[in-house]
Amino acid sequence: MSKPSGAKSRTQTGTRRFISGVVEGFYGRPWTMEQRTELFKREQKWGLNTYLYAPKDDYKHRMYWRDLYSAEEAEQLVALISAAKQHNVEFIYAISPGLDITFSNPKEVAALKRKLDQVREFGCTSFSLLFDDIETEMCPADKQAFSSFAHAQVAITNEVFQHLREPETFLFCPTDYCAAFCTPNVAQSSYLHTVGEKLLPGIDVLWTGPKVVSHKISVESIEEVSSVLKRAPVIWDNIHANDYDPQRLFLGPYKDRSTELIPKLRGVLTNPNCEFYPNFVAIHTLATWCKATADGGPRDVEMGDEEQDPCYSPQKALTQALNDWLREFLSTDQPGGPCRPPARLKKESSDEEPMQTDMGEGSYVPGPGENPLYTAEPLTLDDLKLLSDLFYLPYEHGPTARTMLQELDWLKSNSCAATAETDKTAEWCSRAQRFDDTCDAVVQMFNRLSNAPNRSILYDLYNYICDIKSGVGLARAYVKTLGGQGQPSTQLMNDDPEPWGFRGGLSGEFQRMLPGHGNRDLFRHPPMTAVYCIRPYCPEDKTEVQRIFKEMQRAGDSKVPLMTQPPLICDSLAGGEISPSPQCAFVLEDEIGTCGYALALVDAKPAAAKIQRAISDSVFEEFPSLITIQVLPRVTDPSPAKRMIGQLLSSIRSSGSRGAFCELRQSDRRMLDFYNKLDSFKPVKVASLPHDILTMATGL
Repeated sequence: MSKPSGAKSRTQTGTRRFISGVVEGFYGRPWTMEQRTELFKREQKWGLNTYLYAPKDDYKHRMYWRDLYSAEEAEQLVALISAAKQHNVEFIYAISPGLDITFSNPKEVAALKRKLDQVREFGCTSFSLLFDDIETEMCPADKQAFSSFAHAQVAITNEVFQHLREPETFLFCPTDYCAAFCTPNVAQSSYLHTVGEKLLPGIDVLWTGPKVVSHKISVESIEEVSSVLKRAPVIWDNIHANDYDPQRLFLGPYKDRSTELIPKLRGVLTNPNCEFYPNFVAIHTLATWCKATADGGPRDVEMGDEEQDPCYSPQKALTQALNDWLREFLSTDQPGGPCRPPARLKKESSDEEPMQTDMGEGSYVPGPGENPLYTAEPLTLDDLKLLSDLFYLPYEHGPTARTMLQELDWLKSNSCAATAETDKTAEWCSRAQRFDDTCDAVVQMFNRLSNAPNRSILYDLYNYICDIKSGVGLARAYVKTLGGQGQPSTQLMNDDPEPWGFRGGLSGEFQRMLPGHGNRDLFRHPPMTAVYCIRPYCPEDKTEVQRIFKEMQRAGDSKVPLMTQPPLICDSLAGGEISPSPQCAFVLEDEIGTCGYALALVDAKPAAAKIQRAISDSVFEEFPSLITIQVLPRVTDPSPAKRMIGQLLSSIRSSGSRGAFCELRQSDRRMLDFYNKLDSFKPVKVASLPHDILTMATGL
């Protein structure tokens, strides 16, 4: 265990120690006092030395910053500050008065001093003033007193700093806290130049890098801002922050920050995920990064690293963190962990069945012919590596996630090889199997995570792993359908799916309506929305229509061989034995080719007579026309099929028909569901029909 350096502010040589640790600065539910104490233990163990208290949703930190803490609140903070000291972690109390402070009012300055004096009485000796995420327009009174917003902030910061007797650690967060906020740029920012020139030299400045959430932070960018600020900044790093997107979690390593930055910085504080327990990787790998030059660190780097750093390997740091995290997962003595054997999962009946546990008698042994007990296997390091890959970092997916997206794209683009023998058929089947194996690994990871003894970690992860399991399950079913394995899912042609069939809620609906949807996906290809074309059928389309007809026949789940099933009237129409009526046939095309058809016979009597189908004249009088429609499983949007059948019915009506019917096999749940959802089609009783054939019809 590395010896922590947080107990003293300076080393024996007199140089200021490198600030390293965690800032609790996100929006959302703050961590509990117990979780913060656990954090201090981890920081001490891993060699980090600082905790910055700045939870945005602590009312008395930000919104009601003037209010003093109550006796009960004071007791909690005293205990927290004491716990930090016990673990050699420097506790920095931050206050954020910028929402409504009047800088020129002495009473406001006095209120700020009074609040910090109270916290100082709790045993706190390090402080921070934050002016982030606020309006930049000064009130009229401040405009009269100060020449700029920067001058106002610097004046009050300097005064408070001196009032507190110039503490060894005092941090200032500017309103322009990243390069993207600087006008016109960092080098020419009048705001930053004022901060650099006027802020007292004992005050350090927080900085997030090129952006609020910076993909990379270069040595050159830090040298530039340091020159303007006249001091090395403390990085407030949001690379693992997830408070801006409740569907994302970041379990990848600390990366894309060269260790050459360390001597050019005052420190680094990570502002991680809102959920406490999943931050194990973020904080652990930051600690490894901070120690890279201090203790020599790993001197070799894998060839796969994009930017080779001789002192730090993100992948090695990640593996080390996951190894340590696995031990915590499997421990039952962690806070919140159950002091009992791990729960046994019930066998799931669907991909989205909520998590259940069975705490029945452990001595139960199934008898002959009974279902065996289903017990998830213990969590493995490979499971955690997969978990990290699926929830990696804001600007990149992990290697396994990238591969899954690339494979799904290839399988979709080459789906014609799945059912028609081509030079790519064997490759398609092999890659589809590998994709399915990876999807299965995600499901097994979910099961083993759900069975892990440490329930506190699981509860922080559960919504995320449940969501990814569902998404992977949908992709897995889609690929199986493309490969003709079993009946196409009714969900793919269903505009009234179960709620887990569509993701994202109202926010997702808004995003899908915007023209740029998909442009910012980490996997940029293919485009998110398919484009379909409906055009009139021509004789050259006969071969493609026959191919789709035969493919969908093979994809059905009927256990009765096709050759022994009674024919449908429309079989001869789609099979090419009978031509559709003029102007009563359409085909559907996508970027791959023909993917559907809609055909009709205005007068269906001759076709019915050909297969000796006995249909009464009264039925033909009301519904004289026959229609058939089919689309390939890759058409997951029901809208094109609806538009195509709408055009077909309009053409039939224009030909003078008063109604149309279709015949369906009872086993074709996909098309039965499609016609039922149209509402206009209703079942019609036809005497002497084979028992597995259903007739549905609509008036025109």
